Amino acid sequence: MDGVIVGAALVRDGKLLAQQRAWPPHHAGQWELPGGRVEEGETEAFALARECQEELDVTVTIGQRVGTEVPLPGGKVLRVYTAALISPGEEPRAVEHTALRWVGPDDLDDVEWLPADRGLIPDLRALLV
Repeated sequence: MDGVIVGAALVRDGKLLAQQRAWPPHHAGQWELPGGRVEEGETEAFALARECQEELDVTVTIGQRVGTEVPLPGGKVLRVYTAALISPGEEPRAVEHTALRWVGPDDLDDVEWLPADRGLIPDLRALLV
């Protein structure tokens, strides 16, 4: 799984959860989907659930792949999956990021997404309708 980054398309009430980067400086202020690196010995689903726990302090179930694999610098790839809160009343919180926001389908284009996530907007919008 070396070089695989996983992202969560966490949808609630027709809106997608985005988190604002605090670092590195050249990406600070930009928005991304929750997620991170798949570590040695982890499945992609396990890694994504772990990352959501670490970044959002929530427990999620992982669903289907969203869109196509996105090439990243350094030979890495981004794979996004749907995710759902196990406890619907649980509120994600920004543990490692500056802020969180729920983005509706009409607002997706107005968010300053990281380039890798921006390419998935058509696929993400389809999840919200």
